[in-house]
Amino acid sequence: MRYYLGSRFNIRKKITRVKTQAPIINVKPYLEDEERAEATKKLDAAGDKKSAGIEGERIQKVLARGGVGSRREVESWIKEGLMTLNGMPAKLGDRLKEGDTVNLRGRPLRWERFGIQPTQVIIYHKPTGEVVTRKDPEGRPVVFKQLPKLLKGRWIAVGRLDINTQGLLLFTNNGELANRLMHPSFEIDREYAVRILGEVSEENLTQLKEGVQLEDGMAKFDDIQFNGGEGANRWYHVTVTEGRNRLVRRLWEALEFQVSRLMRVRYGPIFLPDGLGARQTHELTQKELDDLLTFVGLPTEKISPSFAPRADKVSKQRGASKPRLQQEKERENAEISRSRFKKTPGKNERKPAFNKQKRTRT
Repeated sequence: MRYYLGSRFNIRKKITRVKTQAPIINVKPYLEDEERAEATKKLDAAGDKKSAGIEGERIQKVLARGGVGSRREVESWIKEGLMTLNGMPAKLGDRLKEGDTVNLRGRPLRWERFGIQPTQVIIYHKPTGEVVTRKDPEGRPVVFKQLPKLLKGRWIAVGRLDINTQGLLLFTNNGELANRLMHPSFEIDREYAVRILGEVSEENLTQLKEGVQLEDGMAKFDDIQFNGGEGANRWYHVTVTEGRNRLVRRLWEALEFQVSRLMRVRYGPIFLPDGLGARQTHELTQKELDDLLTFVGLPTEKISPSFAPRADKVSKQRGASKPRLQQEKERENAEISRSRFKKTPGKNERKPAFNKQKRTRT
């Protein structure tokens, strides 16, 4: 499956909006026609009729939703005999019901927490200096500690960014959605804003588009666009469809260019929202979530209004929502107002004298 590969600017040109914030998600450049969405709805309806009246859910569907592995990975574990259901080897087609026990490689899985729940997706603006892991042995800051808490399930990171790269990171509680966004077969493109030290010639740009030999094979940029710059620094927007480690940096460094700053601004149809500060998150609205689910071929969900996020919902992470000067000014005003109403202690309000007899022993 191959999608349209274009830069942020090519996509933005297709949207005519005046004096409004740029859209967070735009799937139109990727869709060849509307038949894909209609086909997805028909497949979902057929699957619902087929599974109607059958108790429980398939093992691979439940574990994929919880982020244990993709459906194909779970099926391979079952075939290899690595998974047991209620003490017996699991079989393809087995369904999980309340009270069932599942073991993977001899270890129990708490599959009940992977029950059906509304899909949530958040955009996190990762700053430099944070690592994309749950626990870091070196004690460095981790992105998962900055995320809002889930009542059920856990956040799954869609891809990674190295410690020196900032920008857009996607998190979801739906393992199947995360797998489709990351799987190489979908070839979903990522766009980066990169600042290069030095002047880049047309020959260099052509070589980066055609391919450069790296230690782990050939690699290239699917799109490169110049985005201005001052002095010795030049800004470019580059697009890649692979998720290899430090791919953007290694491509530029292969031609002896120094990358002084790197920021991801788009993942597939999702853009980094304008005005979203570092360590802030934005939860996709129901409309944005429906567009994303349709984009990857998953059925849309109907959830109650209590679960639906507001369009302007942005989490406030560690004071990042206000400028530092504004926070200091508000703190000073609060101290002044408190000092105005501060009472002077009277005779009856004075602190009692220290009693030596009540002094605790050391």
